[in-house]
Amino acid sequence: MQELKPIKEGKVREIYDNGDSLIMVATDRISCFDVILNNEVTKKGTVLTQMSKFWFDLTEDILPNHMLSVDVKDMPEFFQQEKYDGKSMMCKKLEMLPIECIVRGYITGSGWESYKENGTVCGITLPEGLKESDKLPEPIYTPSTKAEIGDHDENISFEQSVDHLEKYYPGRGRELAEKLRDNTIALYKKCAEYALSKGIIIADTKFEFGLDENGNMVIGDEMLTPDSSRFWPADGYEAGHGQPSFDKQFARDWLKANPDNDWTLPQEIVNKTIEKYLQAYKMLTGKDLDK
Repeated sequence: MQELKPIKEGKVREIYDNGDSLIMVATDRISCFDVILNNEVTKKGTVLTQMSKFWFDLTEDILPNHMLSVDVKDMPEFFQQEKYDGKSMMCKKLEMLPIECIVRGYITGSGWESYKENGTVCGITLPEGLKESDKLPEPIYTPSTKAEIGDHDENISFEQSVDHLEKYYPGRGRELAEKLRDNTIALYKKCAEYALSKGIIIADTKFEFGLDENGNMVIGDEMLTPDSSRFWPADGYEAGHGQPSFDKQFARDWLKANPDNDWTLPQEIVNKTIEKYLQAYKMLTGKDLDK
C-alpha cells in the first residue's frame, strides 16, 4: 500500500492530492482560539465529514458543492484503513476564493462585544436595544480574509471584500463579492429554517467557496458543522444572555476559566464535547452516527 502525505494540513483537517480530485480528511484534533489542543476527540472527524455531506445534499438546489464521495472504497487503498473510514471526503479541485463568508442570524460572540461598544457588527449598523443572543431582523453577511495557520482572520466590510477580490480577479471583484454574499445568505436561510424545525438554532456560520474549471461558483471546504458554526438548542432559547451550545463552547469555556491549562482539556470536557457533536448530528439528520 502506498503511504500518502498530505499536501496541506490545517488546524483540524488534512488535504491529500488524488490526481484530478482532492481527499479531505477531518481528523479528531480540536482547535480553540486558533490553537490546536493536545487532546483528540474521538469520532469528531466523522461527525464533521458526515454532517457536511448531509448539508451538501440538502443544498444542491441552491449551489453545487465540491463533494464527490465519502465512501473510502472510491478512494486509494491508503484511505481504506479504519482510521480514515467515515472521516474522508473526495472532492473536486477548485480554485478557492480568498474570503471566509460569515453569516450571522443572531447576535453573539465577537459580534455582541462590538455591538455593545458602538452599535455595529463588522461595520454594519444594527437596530438599537438588541440583547445578547437576540435574533437579528435579517441575517447579516460579515466576510473576513483567510489567515494562515497561527494568524487570526481579519474582519472586513463588504466593500473591502470587493477590493480584496479585485486584486485576484481584476474586473470581477464586485460580481464575485455579490455572488458570495447572496449565496451565503441564501444557504444560511434555507439551512437555518431546516435546523430550527429539528430543534437547533444556527446562530452563525462560515462558508467557503471556489470556482470550478468552468468558472462557476461551488461550495467548498466543510459546511455547517459544529466547528464552523454556532448551534444552540431551540428548546430553552432565551435572549439576554449566552446560550448553551452544541459545539466547542464547552472546551472554550473551560479554557477561559482555567488560564493555566497548557492547551489540554480534562477527559470529562472532551467527552461532553463529543456528546454534543453526536447529539447535534442525530437531531439534524434523524440518524445515529454509525461509525
